[in-house]
Amino acid sequence: MKTLLFYICVICTFSSFSQDTLAELLDKHNKNSIPYISIEELTENNTEPILLDARELEEYNVSHLKNAIHVGFNKFDLKKTTKQLPNKQQFIVIYCSLGIRSEDIAEKLKKEGYTNVYNLYGGIFEWKNNDLPLFNLKDEETHNVHVFSKIWSTWLTKGIKIYE
Repeated sequence: MKTLLFYICVICTFSSFSQDTLAELLDKHNKNSIPYISIEELTENNTEPILLDARELEEYNVSHLKNAIHVGFNKFDLKKTTKQLPNKQQFIVIYCSLGIRSEDIAEKLKKEGYTNVYNLYGGIFEWKNNDLPLFNLKDEETHNVHVFSKIWSTWLTKGIKIYE
């Protein structure tokens, strides 16, 4: 009986620390208050979106999506961001590493009346995992991706992981 109880405890412990899929991870951390847009939908869309990067500046400086505007997370300035986005109906896609921080920023824009805001499913990690280009501050293509932390880095399967 003690052996059975031990195995049940071990299984429960490991299952509480791991996420089997990206969908499970996002379900755990997000409220699904903002619609996701997939990498495929974004790349196949004929409309050019405004891309907002909700990661910290050191992450953005390593690499970002082409023409993305850095808005950050910890120091996000709603007033400054809305000044850059006068059309509240424009197509806006917000991303971060995986799609968790970007939901929070997207919610703030939605509360301000923006009606066409999407959260990039899987964030910059999924972008790179799909072999799509990233750019550094010199607007040169790069394979470097700031992974935020060791824990989140497991979701990046392609590219060069940068931790600092």
